[in-house]
Amino acid sequence: MPVLEVLKDHILQGGEISAEAAVVLRSVPLAALCAAAAEIREKRCGSGFDLCAIVNAKSGRCSEDCRFCAQSGRCTADISEYPLLPEEAVIAAAHAAQAGGALRFSIVTSGGRLSEEELESVCRCVVRIRGETGLSVCASLGLLGVPQFTALKKAGVERIHNNLESSEKFFPNVCTTHSWREKTAAIAAARSVGLSVCSGGIIGLGETMEDRIDMAFELRGLGIRSVPLNVLNPIAGTPFAKNRPLTDQEILRTVAIFRFILPEASIRLAGGRGLLADRGYSCFKYGANAAITGDMLTTAGISPQRDREMIASLGFEVRKDG
Repeated sequence: MPVLEVLKDHILQGGEISAEAAVVLRSVPLAALCAAAAEIREKRCGSGFDLCAIVNAKSGRCSEDCRFCAQSGRCTADISEYPLLPEEAVIAAAHAAQAGGALRFSIVTSGGRLSEEELESVCRCVVRIRGETGLSVCASLGLLGVPQFTALKKAGVERIHNNLESSEKFFPNVCTTHSWREKTAAIAAARSVGLSVCSGGIIGLGETMEDRIDMAFELRGLGIRSVPLNVLNPIAGTPFAKNRPLTDQEILRTVAIFRFILPEASIRLAGGRGLLADRGYSCFKYGANAAITGDMLTTAGISPQRDREMIASLGFEVRKDG
């Protein structure tokens, strides 16, 4: 029996594959790999599709040097810069997200961490969103600690987002102002107070497929069940502006391999999805089962209506992943 079939059947029966086995998936025929990933998604996850929206609640002027990010204060990208949005603006964005069909809403801010005053404002927003909408609230607020995560949970946040960005080995090529270990420490702190965690990364930073596979296994080791996959959108003024854009086939293979490694995860297409010719349709058909809808942080996204139509055409049902 071909190795792909052996690995697929093992996962369909509830098993997990090894890192050595995953590396083999780099070279198997793409069509067969994608078909197998679709089977795994259907068997291990069903037809649910988790849909979330985000608000860029504080933009730019970031002290960190993440080389992909237009919000870094160390790059010259032309973006809108502003301090923490007024609470009414965040609430309005949440209502718009619910009207667009999202089930989750994430408040995202630039910078290493929020000030005490900013955190209090975010918490007030969370309380109102929970009271005025049916949305589950997530937050991506930097490298916080237990006291801050405790306050967020008390306000009503359910999930914290903190991307690993890439594998631990490749991470120093991405950022030098904080470490991969600081990220996993923040993830552990969030979990210690009862928050769930959403964590993934970006592909197209110059990493190899082995780096992506390493990241997937690192996520599996951390027990992450919501995994956003961003595709680098090279932005003028950032250090990665001249990176080679990934082909649709390379992105599709990455998604399928992630499904083999993380058979029960919500693999969430996020930033850069608009770069794909089919806006992610093939990735959803062959492994992914979640998305961020609407605009991203500094780039345009895909309209919620178009996403809902695409999701329905694939036979998915929009529902929360847990």
